[in-house]
Amino acid sequence: MTDRTGAAPLPKPVFGPDLLSRCISCGFCLPACPTYAETGDEASSPRGRINLMRALQTGDLEPDDPTLREQSSQCLGCRACEPACPAGVEYGQLLEQWRDHQWRGRRMPVLARALMLAAGRRVLFRLLGRLRGTPPTAVAETPAVGSGGASLMLGCFERVLFPRVGRAALALVPGLTAPAGQGCCGALHAHNGDTATGERLAHRMGEDLPGTIVTTSGGCAAHLASVLGRDRVRELSEHLANGSAYRPLGELRVDGRRARVALQDSCHLRNGLGVWTAPRDLLAGIADYVELPSAGTCCGAAGTYSLLRPRESRRILTAKIDEIEAAGVDFVAAVNPGCLRQLRTGLRRRCSRVKAVHLAELLLTAGEKSLPSA
Repeated sequence: MTDRTGAAPLPKPVFGPDLLSRCISCGFCLPACPTYAETGDEASSPRGRINLMRALQTGDLEPDDPTLREQSSQCLGCRACEPACPAGVEYGQLLEQWRDHQWRGRRMPVLARALMLAAGRRVLFRLLGRLRGTPPTAVAETPAVGSGGASLMLGCFERVLFPRVGRAALALVPGLTAPAGQGCCGALHAHNGDTATGERLAHRMGEDLPGTIVTTSGGCAAHLASVLGRDRVRELSEHLANGSAYRPLGELRVDGRRARVALQDSCHLRNGLGVWTAPRDLLAGIADYVELPSAGTCCGAAGTYSLLRPRESRRILTAKIDEIEAAGVDFVAAVNPGCLRQLRTGLRRRCSRVKAVHLAELLLTAGEKSLPSA
């Protein structure tokens, strides 16, 4: 594309112009942004990053500009700015488009590339899942879309790292099946500069899992819903609270008393799908629920962020662990595997007595004598 004055060709658009134009630079997003709170740097805020995106769009900044490289990587992608924005800016979509452009080819972080390659190995994850005790998958015919049936998404890394979560979900929801052959949903790819593959894998997941897709991962739920539609996808707590016959099995008890339990929200589940009351209601049904002041803010896991930017991630996590310790709780529940891994790492490093456990395991344990192990 060339302008009418014969000047140099204008750069190919990176972002949808309607997405960028929604931002009115009001600044309501600044207090919600973890990286802005950490640095106080305008460039590290959603408003500042959108201004950088505009400079990239117009060609005022080259793609390899160091500030562009830094800020596209430094952003957690937690989307906490979206609920705070009065103009309805879809920042999560802008960030994905930015990384699609910024992280093309050799500019993509090597570790992110390796993780995405691994996630695409369906057979590998099925084998590793079996070794780790992932629930046996169903081969029989499952209900069609719209029939009221539900299928459990086992996840890629989740089935290997936390196989008990899938088993707990199946035990909590009678009739829930885990169809064979399922792979990665593509959330990892969409958040790391390859939205095309992310969308392709999401569509394939939609074909592999008939009926309503139930997932124990908040980040995966948000990604699948953005591609397949909100009516196809439910995160487990949402499904238990609104779409099943689930009733509390009992209560969690520690040393003869009712357990004290806190929650760490999944950023994409809360900010992307608006699901945050359901897990709290479920926990309040089995224990004394304690709200952490920063429960709704990022724990620093943020998908691959804790691996790509460990120093910043650890700083965010340290403050979170301080808060958990001060709350005097017995358990902190997670609704996303990345958050669960992050919290367990921080609590173990602190030698804390608090245990980080997935919501599904806590609900299943209620009323039983044995407590979930971290």
